[in-house]
Amino acid sequence: MATPMSSLLEEVSREHFPYPPAASEEVDAFERRVGWKLDPDLRAFYLHCNGAELIARLPETPYRVLPLHKIVRARVAIYGEDDDKWGPASVYALCDVQDGNYVLVDVARLENDRYPLFDGDHEAWPDPAYCKQVARSFSEFLYQALRTRRGLNWLGE
Repeated sequence: MATPMSSLLEEVSREHFPYPPAASEEVDAFERRVGWKLDPDLRAFYLHCNGAELIARLPETPYRVLPLHKIVRARVAIYGEDDDKWGPASVYALCDVQDGNYVLVDVARLENDRYPLFDGDHEAWPDPAYCKQVARSFSEFLYQALRTRRGLNWLGE
């Protein structure tokens, strides 16, 4: 059985380094800016904390869940260009996993009311053969990251 998002958020607050919560107006402004709605997991996370450093503080954190104002298309985060040759417009960088790599969310692939998350290796993006799905939802990603306490290579195993 999946761990409820509320329990994961309590753990983030208790054992990690959350940023102050986003106001509902910030969430609304984000959704207007990007043109898509946060799914229930992401909405709960951002209303609880507008980003977080998991496991350790920067610069050592293996996972920095980006604050809303830092979320951009994966192709912009990885290549610095908002051009279709650098990947689909529907994929956004959600979590910085260091060295130019990200956990990505594909907002065109809503499954069970949740967006799936993918490995955004900067050397392989956007090749789907190398950028595998790491979680079916943000809550699944958060659970895996908090349990393994290791880098992205261990997610999805």
